[in-house]
Parts: sequence; C-alpha cells; structure tokens
Amino acid sequence: MVRAADEAPSAPPPRSRLAVVRLLRPKQWAKNLLVFAAPAAAGVLDNGEELSKSLVAFVAFCLAASGTYCLNDARDAEADRQHPTKRHRPVASGHVGEGLARQLGVVLLAAGGAVTLLVDNLWLFASVAGYVVMMTAYTHGLKRVAVVDLAVVASGFIVRALAGAAATEVPVSDWFLIVTSFGSLFMVAGKRSSEFEEADDPGAHREVLGEYSLDFLHMVRSVSAGVTLLAYTLFAFERADLADATVPWFELSIVPFVLAILRYALRADQGGGSAPEEIVLGDRPLQVLGALWLALFALGVYV
Repeated sequence: MVRAADEAPSAPPPRSRLAVVRLLRPKQWAKNLLVFAAPAAAGVLDNGEELSKSLVAFVAFCLAASGTYCLNDARDAEADRQHPTKRHRPVASGHVGEGLARQLGVVLLAAGGAVTLLVDNLWLFASVAGYVVMMTAYTHGLKRVAVVDLAVVASGFIVRALAGAAATEVPVSDWFLIVTSFGSLFMVAGKRSSEFEEADDPGAHREVLGEYSLDFLHMVRSVSAGVTLLAYTLFAFERADLADATVPWFELSIVPFVLAILRYALRADQGGGSAPEEIVLGDRPLQVLGALWLALFALGVYV
C-alpha cells in the first residue's frame, strides 16, 4: 500500500481554479463599459485610434477593479461569512486563501496602471490611480462612514466615465456629468437597500448599514432617480438642439431611458439589487430597453 506522502502531488481541483476566476468578478467588468460613454457621446468611436484608446482604458479598469475586489474580499472575509449569499465568495468560503487574494490584488493593480502606459495620456493613468486610491481608502475606513460610503462607491462609476473622456481627450458636458453622478448614486442606494433587506442583522455584515434605515435608503434612491431622469431629459434636448436633425433621435431616446430606470428599480425591489450586475445581465426586458436606448442615441450622434 502506497502512503499518501509518497504519491505525486495532484493538480489543484477545478473548483479552486474557478474560484480564482470568480474572485476577479468578471461579471462586474460590465461596469467598465462606462469608459466608452463619453467618447461615444462625442461621436469619436468610429475612429480606430480613439476606439483603441477607449479599449486600453477598459482593460486598465478591468484589471484595477479586479485588484480592488481581491483586496476587499480578503479584508472582509469574516464579515462576508455572516451574509447569506456573500459567504459563498471564494475567500469567505475558503476556496481561495486570504494571502493569495492579497498578492493577486497587488499584481492586478500594478498591471492596471502599467496598461495605461500604452496610451500617452497622463490623465488616464491619474484616473486609474485615483480610482485605486479611492477604493483602497474605502476598504480601509470610508466604508464605515454613513453617506460617505455611498458617495465613494458612486464615484467609482464617475471616475470610469471620466477616464474614457481623458483617454480620448473629449469634452464632458455638465448634463453628462450630472446623469452619470446621480445615476451611479441611484444604483448604489439600491444596492445598499437590498443588502439591508437581505441581511438578518445588517450591521453585522456591513457595519455602516447599522446607521441607515430602509426609509432613508429608499429616499436617496428616489431622489437620485428623479435627478437622473430630469438631467438626462435636459441633456437629450440640449444634444438635439446642437444636432438639428430631421428625426428627433435624442428626444426619442428619453423613452427607453426612463423605462430602463423604472425597470431596474422594480427588479431591485423584487430582490437582487445587492448585485446590480446580476440584474443587468439577467433581465431580458431591461437589456432590450438598454439596446433600444443605445441605438436611438447612436443614431442621434452618428446620423
């Protein structure tokens, strides 16, 4: 009988390799599509050079965001184990060690910064670096400060949008910035309210939730949704005046935009708002509305 010590080491189980992939949260890379928003609105994505710069920004943020997820999961492993769904995350469940998660996080952050060097643009590097600093500060303290935590997470979306503008050196309108800012706050408030409802003891899972009430989070979501819808309407009419097109593409895009916001709010109320990417990637009507909005807006820009 051969002793276990004499046996050749076996390859790591498939679930361990998959756990590392899950740790990077590839589904959340959909958030990084925001880097294409400003250049798309400016009508420069049909230029190969500008498109390549936007793609570099997208890759850089995928790497940097995954790096912050690794570091955050390593730090929050114990708290995640108290959550009904987050306890299945790779680090919390023990499929990936905390040390490995930290090492991988550092490597990915460095890689994200290095990728920006492919574009001779200091502002893109500054955007990625600023995002990393902000998310690191969030992980190590700001996440426990009520209201500030909402602003910091929302700022992560805003920085992505501004990074796309920086990479392609296109101007950003005031209305675009307002839509991005309050749209981001709308999603973050929905995420927090869903976490509040799903947790048996909200404060045990996420300390800051103990300072919130469900009514307050719903109020923030309602206010931010209202500002987002109003700002987008004004943005669309402003773009329509500048375009002077025979077909009101921008005005028509208001309809699917409003319906998409309302659809997302409905799905968040039904459960699952704690994972916005799951709603966006799993709800077909929402995807259709998003595609219709994108098509109408693109026609307004390029036609």
